[in-house]
Amino acid sequence: MIHETADLIRADLENGGASSNFSRTSMIDAGDSVGDGQGGQIQYDRLRFESPEDLMRHLYYTCMRSNVTEPPWTTDGSTVFCPRRFDGWSCWEPALAGTVAENFCPKFVLGFDPRRLAHRTCHENGSWFVHPLSGREWSNYTNCIDTDDMQLRRLVNDIYIGGYTVSFLTLIVSLCIFHSFRTLKCTRIRIHIHLFTSLALSCLFWIVWYKFVVEDPDVLNANTSWCVGLHVLLHYLMLVNYFWMFCEGLHLHLVLVIVFIKDIVAMRWFVTIGWILPVLLVSLYALVRDSQSLDTEHCWMNESHALWLLTIPVCFSLVASLVFLINVVRVLLTKLSSTSPHPAPLGLRKATRATLILVRTARCQPATPFGALIFDFLSHRVPLQIPLFGLQHILLPFRPDKGCVLERYYQIGAALLISLQGVCVSCLFCFANHDVIFAVQCHMSRFFPDIVTHPFLESNGGQPATQSRDVVV
Repeated sequence: MIHETADLIRADLENGGASSNFSRTSMIDAGDSVGDGQGGQIQYDRLRFESPEDLMRHLYYTCMRSNVTEPPWTTDGSTVFCPRRFDGWSCWEPALAGTVAENFCPKFVLGFDPRRLAHRTCHENGSWFVHPLSGREWSNYTNCIDTDDMQLRRLVNDIYIGGYTVSFLTLIVSLCIFHSFRTLKCTRIRIHIHLFTSLALSCLFWIVWYKFVVEDPDVLNANTSWCVGLHVLLHYLMLVNYFWMFCEGLHLHLVLVIVFIKDIVAMRWFVTIGWILPVLLVSLYALVRDSQSLDTEHCWMNESHALWLLTIPVCFSLVASLVFLINVVRVLLTKLSSTSPHPAPLGLRKATRATLILVRTARCQPATPFGALIFDFLSHRVPLQIPLFGLQHILLPFRPDKGCVLERYYQIGAALLISLQGVCVSCLFCFANHDVIFAVQCHMSRFFPDIVTHPFLESNGGQPATQSRDVVV
C-alpha cells in the first residue's frame, strides 16, 4: 500500500536491493564491473534516452570513461584506496582507505530527495563495503528517502479516494432524483443526466485505480491486461466528462443565441459528441501507444507523447467553452442595453454576474418575454458557471516546481478540486436546481402538508403552472 512504500523501500535498500518490489528496470549486470544495481522506480527523460537501461548505460560510461582524471594519490603506489565504481545509480570516485565517501542522491529515482547524501564505506584494506545478505558491494541510500514526499503522496492519494467516493455517492443520489420525477424531463436535464452518469463512472473507476493499481506495486510490475484496460477506460471517461461539459456550454450558448432549435436533433448531436467521439479518439490513442514498446509498461502509468492525442481535443473543448462564455457575455450586454433602464456600468455588472452563474440550471418552464427572462436570469440565486464549462481545469497545468513550498498546496488543492468535482456539480446542477426543489416540494407537500407548503400556493396564488421545454438554463 502507498503508506507502506517508504518502509518497504528503506527495508529493500538495507537488504542490499537483492529483490526489490519497486524495481522498474533491470540494471546492468554487476559482473561487468558496473556494481550492484539498487531497486527503485526510475524516472528518465524519454527524449534523451530510449529506456532506463539506456540511461544507466550512459551514466556508467560517463563514470568509467578512460580519460577521466584520477586523484594523484591513486598512482603513487603507496596509498591504499578504493577504486572508482558505478553502482547502478551513482558514480563513486576513488576514496582513501578507512573513509566514508558521500554522493548526492540520484534525482531520477522516485521518492529520493536529490539534496540529501548517500554514502559508501571504504575499508582499511582498500575494498568497498560488501553487504552480508547480497554478498555484493553496497551503497547506502537509506538516507535518500524523502519521507515528507512519501507522506504527501499518501495524503494526496487518500484525498483522491475520499473525494471520489463522496462525489460518486452524491452523483448517484442526483441521478436517482432526476429519474424519480416526471417534471424533470427536458433537454438540459437530459444533458445533466449524461454528464452525471459519466462523472459517476469516472469516480468509480478512479477509486478502483487508486486502491488496486496505484497502491499495489505488484500490479504495476505485472502490467496485466486488466489494468491496461482500466487505464484506457479512465482516459475514455475523462474525454466523455470534458465533452459533456462542452455540451452543457454549447446548449446554453445555443439557447441564448440561436433560441429556436429542435431538442431531438440537439440531443442526437450531443450524444454523438459526448459518447461516440471519445471512443474514436481513445481508440486512436490506444493504438498509437501500444505500438510504442516503451510506453506499455506499468499499466501505462508513465507519461507518453501519445497523450497529445487526448490533450489537443480537451484543450479545444476548453477554448470553445471560453468562446461560448464570451459570446454569452456579449449577448447579455446587448439585451441589457436595449431592455434595461439602468446605465451601462450597472448593466455591465449585471452581465458579468450573469455569466458567472449557471442561470438556474435549465428551468423546464414556459417561454417568457426576454425582458422577464433576463430579470429572472439575474435576480435569483444560481450556481456558478465556471464548473459547467470546465474552465477550472485551465489552472491545473500551471504546476509549481518539485520541492517548491507551493507544490504541497498545489497537490492538495488539485486533488480536492478534481476529486470533489462530482460534489460541486451535484450541488449546483441538482440540489440547487429550481426544478428539483420544485419537484421535491410538490412531492413532500403530499405527505407533510402542515410542514411543506405546495410551491403552487406559494408563488402562483393557488393557480397551477404548466411545464414546457427549457427556455434558458
